[in-house]
Amino acid sequence: MENRHCLECGKPVYGRVDKKFCADSCRNSYNNKANAASTNYMRNVNNTLAKNRRILAELNANKKREVHRDQLLRKGFDFDLYTQTYTTQENEIHRFCYEQGYMLLDDGLVFLIKRKDDN
Repeated sequence: MENRHCLECGKPVYGRVDKKFCADSCRNSYNNKANAASTNYMRNVNNTLAKNRRILAELNANKKREVHRDQLLRKGFDFDLYTQTYTTQENEIHRFCYEQGYMLLDDGLVFLIKRKDDN
């Protein structure tokens, strides 16, 4: 009979013939390592989206406001990440971080908007 060894720690594996790990902790550790790169990327993107939303909400207490682009950048806003876009009938593009949104205007200005609550 062939000796099988745990893919994570190398200890002998006993039990079913298709068993690959000696314990649940080794299985979890192995899978966490295998998925770490994609998990880290998703975590970083989600953190950036949350930060963008927080910045927009902080600057836009009245649901509509114009600010200069530099004001957003100083707070760490990332214009490359947003959750969705909406194009108006006038072909204006609104970008949203969840319910908080913005539209780029001329002269470095940004128009901040908030989506209406659905409830």
